[in-house]
Amino acid sequence: MHILVVEDDQPIREFVRLGLEELDFQVTACADGKLGYQLACQEAFDLIILDLMLPGMDGMEVLRRLRGEGHQTPVLILSARHSVDERVLGLQSGADDYLVKPFAFAELVARCQTLLRRQSAAASVESLTYQGLTLDLLSREASRDGQRIELKPREFALLKLLMTQPGRVLSKTIILEHVWGFQFDPQTNVVDVLVCRLRSKIDKGFSVPLLQTIRGVGYVLRHER
Repeated sequence: MHILVVEDDQPIREFVRLGLEELDFQVTACADGKLGYQLACQEAFDLIILDLMLPGMDGMEVLRRLRGEGHQTPVLILSARHSVDERVLGLQSGADDYLVKPFAFAELVARCQTLLRRQSAAASVESLTYQGLTLDLLSREASRDGQRIELKPREFALLKLLMTQPGRVLSKTIILEHVWGFQFDPQTNVVDVLVCRLRSKIDKGFSVPLLQTIRGVGYVLRHER
């Protein structure tokens, strides 16, 4: 398992790195938010441990950019910011867990192991199918009735969300939180634009549309003749 640690406090960074390496984790550590973001984009990590108060780019911006670009690597925030509002903001921004400094190393390891188990269980599902529509979660490729569909990261994230819950109407707020990783104004039209793009890819040329709009409620993947 390969873990990225982005922490500017050198003693904490080395303490976490050495401790995890003693448990046979592969660890890459850096002290700069911008570098951490670049590493997260370039390499395949199983988990990211992310401080918030970082030089170069603060941790919240790193998290928002990663989630906005469709990166789903689990993120554990490690921060001295301890208020309820700050923890809630971190989780709403796309973090999977939040641990407040000072912390016990045993608790950090336990939380890491929980996130890694969860990620491993999710990865065991390699593809989703619905009414001739297939989404390969490993290659991130889609097809319908054998016709390949090119997807951008947010289109992939939206289609995955819809295909894991076919028949369920999803509101704009739910889609914003899952696809963008943080909250926009629910009145924004970014969801409508994304749905329109995805619909043109999965429904164009087929007699039965799958991606449907429930006016005033949201969107649903449903097969109706």
